Amino acid sequence: MAILCSSFCPCISTHLRGCPVFSRSRLTRFSVSIKAFSSQTSASTTKDEAPARVGFLGLGIMGSPMAQNLIKAGCDVTIWNRTKSKCDPLISLGAKYKSSPEEVAASCDVTFAMLADPQSAVDVACGEHGAANGMSPGKGYVDVSTVDGATSKLINGHIKATGALFLEAPVSGSKKPAEDGQLIFLTAGDRSLYDTAAPFLDIMGKSKFYLGDVGNGAAMKLVVNMIMGSMMASFSEGLVLGEKVGLDPGVLVEVVSQGAISAPMFSMKGPSMVQSLYPTAFPLKHQQKDLRLALGLAESVSQPTPIAAAANELYKAAKSRGLSDQDFSAVIEALKVKLQHQT
Repeated sequence: MAILCSSFCPCISTHLRGCPVFSRSRLTRFSVSIKAFSSQTSASTTKDEAPARVGFLGLGIMGSPMAQNLIKAGCDVTIWNRTKSKCDPLISLGAKYKSSPEEVAASCDVTFAMLADPQSAVDVACGEHGAANGMSPGKGYVDVSTVDGATSKLINGHIKATGALFLEAPVSGSKKPAEDGQLIFLTAGDRSLYDTAAPFLDIMGKSKFYLGDVGNGAAMKLVVNMIMGSMMASFSEGLVLGEKVGLDPGVLVEVVSQGAISAPMFSMKGPSMVQSLYPTAFPLKHQQKDLRLALGLAESVSQPTPIAAAANELYKAAKSRGLSDQDFSAVIEALKVKLQHQT
């Protein structure tokens, strides 16, 4: 099956680009791919059918493995990144390179963007030589960055003004799920672009949700990451407290992992946290950014979120200790400092 997956990418009829093409689940991905492969290689292929051209903007800790999975699946991928050297490994795998987001969007049918924060997402989509300048009717822009709803709606307005389609599709998952094609896409926007982009989302992820109007995907992602950040802060408190009263932290991780509060995050992060190791899968600075945006969302609807607010302060303290680029599990170090000051 892996061989079949890596041999081809879906076709989009040139007169239907930007319209619904596929609406298959991951379970039928291979049969869809087989059909696409057959249509590309058989004598019945018509001049109106061509491989979909996919753009990818932003090749950081998440974007690079996502784009790589598209390339390995046989997609025609064109890439851009602010730091050109990050493009080189993907170029060696067969990706094409353009010198600006505008050029990528102009040369592709569907363009994905994975940027670090709202300002970067706006700059890449709407700035000088931004993707919007290369968009036109029949094209689609899929922003998989984690941003607030207002930012997503702003980008949507710029893209739609060109006659192109827009889909927000922030992901749930970090570095390893991105590498393994196991991300969860939380999408909202143009349903027809969702259907068109579905085969590509299935290559990069294990599931996808269509949530309606632009802003709903951003809201869902912020709520999910607010919960995740609060969980990690609480888990960190437990580890530090347990160790201080003489409990073996390794055993504590095992007990938690086998009980009702078991979570993959605890089992995955706990052993390295016990050793004070924080290999970066999801940078702490991004977790704090998401908490900040989630608190802003809560404020906009007058919803109290005291636990998330307290967690946010802890992540800010960790950032002040120079831990921004460490994994978000490094938030435990801020608690260790506080306890040391109290003893």
